Amino acid sequence: MPTKNSIPLLLVVTFLLLIALIALSGCRRDMSNAKRYELKGKVLTVEKDKHLVTVSHEEIKDFMDAMTMPFTVRDDWVFDQARPGDQITATLVVDETESWLENVVIVKSNAEPGVQGSPGGVGANPGDEVPDFALVNQNNQPIRTGQYKGKTLLLTFIYTRCPIPDYCTLMSNNFSHVDQELQKQPELYEKTRLLSISIDPDYDTPAVLRSYGASHTGRFGDETFFHWAFATGSKEQVKEVAQFFGLQYYPDKDQILHGLRTAIIAPDGKVYKVYRGNEWKPEEVLKDIEMVSR
Repeated sequence: MPTKNSIPLLLVVTFLLLIALIALSGCRRDMSNAKRYELKGKVLTVEKDKHLVTVSHEEIKDFMDAMTMPFTVRDDWVFDQARPGDQITATLVVDETESWLENVVIVKSNAEPGVQGSPGGVGANPGDEVPDFALVNQNNQPIRTGQYKGKTLLLTFIYTRCPIPDYCTLMSNNFSHVDQELQKQPELYEKTRLLSISIDPDYDTPAVLRSYGASHTGRFGDETFFHWAFATGSKEQVKEVAQFFGLQYYPDKDQILHGLRTAIIAPDGKVYKVYRGNEWKPEEVLKDIEMVSR
């Protein structure tokens, strides 16, 4: 039989249990009331480790305008099948706390005649010799990757019209940070170079790259591009470089569906490290640059 002192404790425990049951039933109601919308679009990137697929989608009726954004996908098979450029239809499930795609259907991409892109792949590994690729820089002068031998080269891929802020813009902002930090260490600055390669040669002419580059270095008309260069080339030349590093990209109207690759090339001309995606931080890259430049 409960004592007089134990009755308040029992009341408290009972009350807490009731609250927990109400909350649990509320969660179940929320899940059952989750809204569902039909989504149709094109795959831009696939990130299996994060269970994310970035889709450039059409208007979602009664919910969202046409835009590009990442979606959570819970089905593992999607990440084995989906590739940038594929068409996708799915059901977008939205509840009060999260959203995800289900009932995914993938239609494989067939490139149109004359449309060039890079099928990508696994890409270069540390220790691989980097071929002497030919490109054209922001001054419309021919350059070759081989000319960077003897320096530590930090290389990435961009295109100036990229609409996704945490893709090309983030890469250029990160490069700007790395460039500024290297300037604080004159000896290391002299041992290093940066190179941003555009995957949009039709639009990103040398003049466009010069303007874009100067705005990111912050020197504008005074920029010499001595330390950080911007390059393009023919479609075939750019594709060769992208394929070597495993970068996937495909033209799509006025956009380019693409992944991300950033790499450090050691002074001996061999790959030191490849960063896949956009999670790398300037501080991490700076440490790697210091290590390989010793």
